[in-house]
Amino acid sequence: MTYSRRNSVDEQQEACQKARQITAICGQFQITLDPIDWQQFGMWAPVKVNAIEIASLLDLRQLESDDILRQVQIKLLAHAALETLHARPDLKVLMWSPVDVVQPQAFLSFWIITLETDERIPIIESIKNGQRVYEHYQFDGDDRQLAELFGPVNEGEYHLGDIVTIKERERLYTGEIIYIIPPGKVSTNRKSASRGYHTIAGTAYTNDVASRYLVDCNDGFPHIVHQSQVIQSILPYGHDN
Repeated sequence: MTYSRRNSVDEQQEACQKARQITAICGQFQITLDPIDWQQFGMWAPVKVNAIEIASLLDLRQLESDDILRQVQIKLLAHAALETLHARPDLKVLMWSPVDVVQPQAFLSFWIITLETDERIPIIESIKNGQRVYEHYQFDGDDRQLAELFGPVNEGEYHLGDIVTIKERERLYTGEIIYIIPPGKVSTNRKSASRGYHTIAGTAYTNDVASRYLVDCNDGFPHIVHQSQVIQSILPYGHDN
């Protein structure tokens, strides 16, 4: 059916059904939608969470449950990141990157949101008062906090304090290794940078045998890279190899 803003009887019936379906899907994951005004706008009615617009019923009408949840999730993650920086709302998000951390944690999942300005914002997903919420993670970068997130410091080919150049998403960054974490999980289905990477239902992983490094490049949360991503190492002055 082709929809206009005339809001025909047939369209209202489908809009009502779709609004109930989407509300139920989100409710199963403890996401409460704002009331959807399908009576006035039909299939063009906006779907919102706490006044944050996700999409219209028309945009969501052909999506499966998991895709609807992902759409909600990436919008809420992006909003939390932009709100953290008090950034303009039209600033684009390039990446939604889940981070593998030691369990259990006080939150459900940990994400790095990369903006078009290259700033990297840590966001956590939690359940509070029966609702799924997304908020800024206060990152201090001290050893205690890093150990809580990633486990005991590990050893690798490179060392703490090494200045390295890394390659990530076809770009080069230079920074200091501030932590070394054990071999972990690598996502095997990461999306392109233009569309980001996101999941609410789980991710496929494969094992990696090399250590991982947290590299502080002064752009927010450190980059988590595998040994193969380090393309150059410059030892700090007075550092013994």
